[in-house]
Amino acid sequence: MSAGKYEGRTVLVTGSSRGVGALLTRHFLDEGAKVVGVSRGAATCGHERYQHRQADIADTDAVQQLFAALRRSGTAIDIVINNAAVLTSQYALVMPASAARSMVELNLLAPFMVAREAAKMMRKTKWGRIINISSMAVALEPEGDSVYAACKAGLTTLSNVLARELAAFNVTCNTLGITAIESDMLRQLPRDKIDAVVARLPLPRYASFEDIANVVDFFASERSGYVTAQTLYLGGVH
Repeated sequence: MSAGKYEGRTVLVTGSSRGVGALLTRHFLDEGAKVVGVSRGAATCGHERYQHRQADIADTDAVQQLFAALRRSGTAIDIVINNAAVLTSQYALVMPASAARSMVELNLLAPFMVAREAAKMMRKTKWGRIINISSMAVALEPEGDSVYAACKAGLTTLSNVLARELAAFNVTCNTLGITAIESDMLRQLPRDKIDAVVARLPLPRYASFEDIANVVDFFASERSGYVTAQTLYLGGVH
C-alpha cells in the first residue's frame, strides 16, 4: 500500500469534531498524516493516528496549556488548519455584545494564538504550513454578518502579516475563503437567506468538500513553499 501525501506530517485541526473540521481530519488521516484534533467537545474520530485534545481555544490560557501538553508528549506540529469558528447572524441593532465578543475571541484571537504557538514549534523544524479558514462573507458582506465578516477580513490581514514574520523559518501562512457547505453552522441559518447569497456567486452552487480539500492540499503541499500571504476564495468570489 502506497504512503499518503502527508506521511510523516502532524496536522493540527481546530473545530475537528464536526463540519468541515471533521471532514479535514478524516482527509488528512486518509492521506497518512497524524492528526491532533482540537474542540470544546469530546472526540468524534477514532483512529490510531488521531489524538484528541479537548480545549476552548477562545481562552488564551487554554491554547498555551494545549501546546505545553503537546510539547510534553513530544508532538511537533507541521501543519495547522485554523478552522474553528462561531457565527451569530443578526442585524447590528439587535446583536448582543456577548455574541459579538464571542466571535472576535474564537474567529480572530484564537487563530492568532494557535498560529503563534504552532509557529514556535515550526521555527525549530524550519518547516510549516498555516492555513486559516475564512468565508465568502468578507467579500459578499451579507446583512447580519457585520462582526463575523469583520473577523474573517481580519483573519486575512493576520495571515499576511504572519507570512512576513515567519518566512525566514520556511513557514507559509495562507487563507482559504470557503462558500456555503452543508454543515452544522449552515443549518442554524435560514436556508432561503443562504440560497440568496449563493445565487450571487459567479459559480452559484454550494461548495463540496472536494472543493475545499483541493485548495487545502495546494497550500499544504511541499511544492507550495513559495506560496504565502495568499487568499483564495471559492466560487469566484473576489
